Amino acid sequence: MNRRMLTKEDEAAGDEVEVRREDQDKINKFSRLHQRELDLEDKLKTKNKEKEELDDIAMELELIDEDEKIPYKIGEAFFHIPLPQAQEMLASATSRVEKDVSALEDKLTTVKDEMTQLKIQLYARFGRSINLET
Repeated sequence: MNRRMLTKEDEAAGDEVEVRREDQDKINKFSRLHQRELDLEDKLKTKNKEKEELDDIAMELELIDEDEKIPYKIGEAFFHIPLPQAQEMLASATSRVEKDVSALEDKLTTVKDEMTQLKIQLYARFGRSINLET
């Protein structure tokens, strides 16, 4: 077990700081933002995977004859549609996913910015007596 002694400065800095209602609100908000950040990252990962799959499908469709009917899944059913129509539908699905990815990235950036501001405020108030590293 590795133990270390506190320096005189650390001992002096260890004074308890009273947690006010507004401080607790900021801590709670930080916690909610952190959970939202994790949720947005999961959604973003899923959307990026979906985008990769759509890109792979688009590459596969380039290798198919134009006269063939392509099974295209809509909801729970597959419909056989001509290649140009399948490519058009795939392109619109890809652009929709790209818009979703962009929106999720914007939300994630906003959440991270808010978390950074709260970290600055809380660390200024509590110093080393609070840990906000995620």
